[in-house]
Amino acid sequence: MCGIVGAIAERNVSGILLEGLKRLEYRGYDSAGIAMLNGSRDKLTDLKTVGKVKKLVTSASKAKIRGNLGIAHTRWATHGKPTVANAHPHSSSKEIAIVHNGIIENYQELREKLLKDGYVFKTETDSETIAHLIHKERKGGKVSLIDAAKKAITKLDGAYGLCVMDKTEPDQIVVARSGSPLVIGVGIGENFVASDPLALGQVTDRFIYLEEGDVAKVSLGDIEIWHGNRKINRPITTVESRSKDAEKGEYKHFMLKEIHEQPQVIKDTLDGRISKTKVLEQAFGVKAREIFDKVKTVQIVACGTSFHAGQVAKYWLETIAKIPCSADIASDYRYREIIVQPGTLFVTISQSGETADTLAALRYAKKKKYVASLAICNVATSTLVRESDFCILTMAGQEIGVASTKAFTTQLALLLILSIVLARRTGLKATQEAKLVKDLSKLPKLIDKALRLSKDIKRISKQFSDKYHSLFLGRGIQYPVAKEGALKLKEISYIHAEAYPAGELKHGPLALVDSKMPVIAVAPNNDLLGKLRANLSEVSARGGMLYVFADESIKFESDKSCKVVNVPISPEVLAPIVFTIPLQYCRIMLP
Repeated sequence: MCGIVGAIAERNVSGILLEGLKRLEYRGYDSAGIAMLNGSRDKLTDLKTVGKVKKLVTSASKAKIRGNLGIAHTRWATHGKPTVANAHPHSSSKEIAIVHNGIIENYQELREKLLKDGYVFKTETDSETIAHLIHKERKGGKVSLIDAAKKAITKLDGAYGLCVMDKTEPDQIVVARSGSPLVIGVGIGENFVASDPLALGQVTDRFIYLEEGDVAKVSLGDIEIWHGNRKINRPITTVESRSKDAEKGEYKHFMLKEIHEQPQVIKDTLDGRISKTKVLEQAFGVKAREIFDKVKTVQIVACGTSFHAGQVAKYWLETIAKIPCSADIASDYRYREIIVQPGTLFVTISQSGETADTLAALRYAKKKKYVASLAICNVATSTLVRESDFCILTMAGQEIGVASTKAFTTQLALLLILSIVLARRTGLKATQEAKLVKDLSKLPKLIDKALRLSKDIKRISKQFSDKYHSLFLGRGIQYPVAKEGALKLKEISYIHAEAYPAGELKHGPLALVDSKMPVIAVAPNNDLLGKLRANLSEVSARGGMLYVFADESIKFESDKSCKVVNVPISPEVLAPIVFTIPLQYCRIMLP
């Protein structure tokens, strides 16, 4: 994910911009750049480098770049290779400079029109198109920068977090948000812009969070925001230092805190990766489209919780994309002779990107004839990311709790996106993709609803707390979810817990079921519901105690031997993610 910083002040802001970029290094990037104006109508000065921000800092110091108005950016390539030319900021006619997060889907069409109008393109990026488009709408200075930007963005399809400055109007930065986050940092006689408040922690703790569709003009002493044709006010929020990430705050433990962070980190992970109707596949990187066109099957390799995410993805890839998928445990993968089918994409999943078994599996896979290796990871600077052909990052943030929670659900969100992207190649219709993307956009709110089940789960804790063994059941795509629930209970309570496909209950595990063996089942409203009911009847017949997490549209009755927790109704494709939430609350069941 790219990073944005902008500033306007009466002092030199180059140091603020460069420090902001350093604070955004956690997001991952391959190049960086800065553009400055000194408050007069002198030429626009920019400086760009490939590699670490420290290279840009060194170059800026040598060049003595200064100014009271500036924008800066760290880029993760989605269009064009990592080069100085392709790095941001991008400019038009040496007057307008822009930095852009997100992906413009119709940039080729816009580019062709601008070429006919005489504009010269110096990069391979979609972002340069925006700079030229705004310049064109300025009509030689007859139209204000804010009005030109408003008109230009109506022609953009895709996602953008956008900052624009113009040497002919050196008293302002224009910003716009659609599908990619932006905040305005509020100072005293100076103001700032960033893609993450963390970038501006050294200069302010007051922020205005722009909403979808907002456009704003940021000047020294004023901030004007429009939504559509309506001028509006957005509240100023005081944000405490990000160091609070390493503190529990109001929560009893980090796992509980991280469970409750999931609506926001899911939103952060989806931002810039989906538009209103499409997945923006360029978010996977500049090589992605060419690679995906070759994919006929997928091999997933991971450990622990990430392996469970891969098992869920196997169902999605086979159901949505109609392509074969294998999911292997990394610690076993390299110890057998692998038969690689032509057109196989190798996918690794890891929270840290430093899991030894997963890294060893990747290195083993490089000796095989895979199309490419894709890493799904939470740490941009990790070994897994560096050694893979391309990657896509979860935006889960720091995960301190021993038992992974928010990393798992953000992994699932990206695996669903991957399934949709590959499904385009196998006949997925635009209307079907639009429906899936619409469902995905509802996910943060659905998770928020599921988080409200904590009190219901806590009420049954006394009946559960004196048990030493438990059994988790799920059918189909919910079986890996049941496995994840059992893993959470084992990891944090040391209570023996196992998961089985519900249909396998009668083939052995049923013999263990009695009043001392609680059985936890996940029951979404899908085609396997009738079969699951039959499996649960077998548990009741053995005198077992049932705890059923059921879609609230299903009529499951609670009684002495069956306690039901109603889970919010969700689209079937999202059920594995939504049903994960109450199982993460297993820790709350314990005294």
